[in-house]
Parts: sequence; C-alpha cells; structure tokens
Amino acid sequence: MELQKQVEKNYISTDNSLRAELSEKIQWSLTQRDVNLIELLMPVWSWFYRYYFQVKTDGWHHIPTEGKLLLVGSHNGGMASPDLVMMMYDWFSRFGTERLVYGLMHPYAWKVSPEIAQLAQRVGAIVAHPKMASAAFEMGASVLVYPGGQYDMFRTHSQRYKINFAENKGFVKLALKQEVPIIPVISVGAHDTLIVLCDCYDLVKQLHEFGLPWLYQIDPGIFPIYLGLPWGLSIGPLPNIPLPVQIHTRVCRPITFERYGRDAAKDRNYVNACYKLVYNQMQKELNQLVIDTQKSS
Repeated sequence: MELQKQVEKNYISTDNSLRAELSEKIQWSLTQRDVNLIELLMPVWSWFYRYYFQVKTDGWHHIPTEGKLLLVGSHNGGMASPDLVMMMYDWFSRFGTERLVYGLMHPYAWKVSPEIAQLAQRVGAIVAHPKMASAAFEMGASVLVYPGGQYDMFRTHSQRYKINFAENKGFVKLALKQEVPIIPVISVGAHDTLIVLCDCYDLVKQLHEFGLPWLYQIDPGIFPIYLGLPWGLSIGPLPNIPLPVQIHTRVCRPITFERYGRDAAKDRNYVNACYKLVYNQMQKELNQLVIDTQKSS
C-alpha cells in the first residue's frame, strides 16, 4: 500500500479525477504475473513467431543464465508492438517462464483499456515507474523498458531505423541506482507492420485548445496518421493489427558504466553522458542490423 501511494503521488499528477480513476483500476503490485497463462499463450505466440512474422533472432548469448538485467528496447509497430511480444516469446523459450522478467507499461494503458492492461499484467507488465521497477529488481527480477514510449512506437516510417528515446533518461538513473547492466534489444521489420505517414499532433493540439476533447481525456503527445490494419487509413494513436512482415531481432552486448550508485544517478552530467553512450551504441547496433538484414534478404 505504501508503494502504491508513493507511485500515485509521484507519477499520476494530472487532474484529480483522472488520478482517482487510474488509482482504482491499476493493480499496484508484482503479484499479478500468471505463469500458467504465459505457458498457455506460448503455442499461440509460437505460431506468430514461426509463421506470421517468421522471426530471425540472434545475440541471446549476451544474456547470462542468471542475475538481474535492464533490457532496453526501441518501440516499433504502433500499439501492437509485435517485436516486444516476439522478444518475450524468445525469453520464455530460452529461460523458461519461471525466470522473472517484468515489462514497464504506461499507467494510461489502464485508462484506455483496463481489460487489456490487466491481461498484460498477467504476463508480466507493471506500472512504468522507478519505484515499481526497483521493487522488481529487489525481488531478483529483470526489467524490460522502452524509454521512447508512444513517441518511438509511432515515429514516422522514414524514421523507422532511428531510435527515439524522447530524451527520457529515467532508465539510465534506474540502472545506476540498481547497479545492473543494460542489455539493448533492437529489431528491424516491426515498424513495417504499419506505415506511419506523419504526426499531426500540433494541429490537433490547437483544435483541443479550441474545445475539441482528447480521446479518453488523455493528451497523447502524438497524433499519427498511418496505413495499417484494420482501419486502412487511421488518424490518431489507435490500436492496430500488425501486417505479416518478417521481423529480425537482436540482443546486443551489455553496456556497463564506470560509476554506479545513488550519487552517480544524481549527477546530471554523468547521467547525460551515460544516456548518450546507450543511445549511440544502440543506434550503431541498429544500423548494423539493417545492413545484415538487407544482405540476408
């Protein structure tokens, strides 16, 4: 209960009505994960992995068989995020469903679709907040984070090979405080499962200022126009069904820093330097994966 209060106070600080609504819907714990459900879903994920997306993957030797890790990824493919699901399938296939891993998910997911959010919790999603992530690490789990969030998952198609963390440095502070290595996870192909044409957020924000309400009373920060299933042409950050495009995933070598601890996490210049190191290394790895994928096709 104390953890819940801390997270609510620090994270959900929009209007009081939205804060109260989210507080009622979110399960503020790490106990919702359901191993039986994960094992039940594995054959379904396997079909998508082998036949729908025909996934090719490498680099899993970079993940040790035990110990805590911060897996840092680049979001792709809109709200469906198929590479995320395929990464999780690979994790469970290699390390078993008993090895704990939690993925950070934005609290607004509970506002947009409580049913889907609760289902995601049962396969390992937790509220995206440092205190929840720290609690997961303290119980020996690894954590998966996609720092760019909606800005990354709905970046335009022309930017599909560019990582966008939206200047979110919280994951670096988390790694420094918890003294865990960062394992980058990247992919090519997932952002071709929908085609984001442009982002018209600035225009829609002006309309909102003139009285147009936000969907679900939430400012999305982005407002993409994209081609994809099931809408054909979609306007706004709506859920999508990914197109059957081959996905290549890669687990990259660990990134470690010279200094760790709370003092390091409070050093703004050091955090910025670590952030740039991770960003540059992941972009370099993604560039190489693009080349490798094009050679093999």
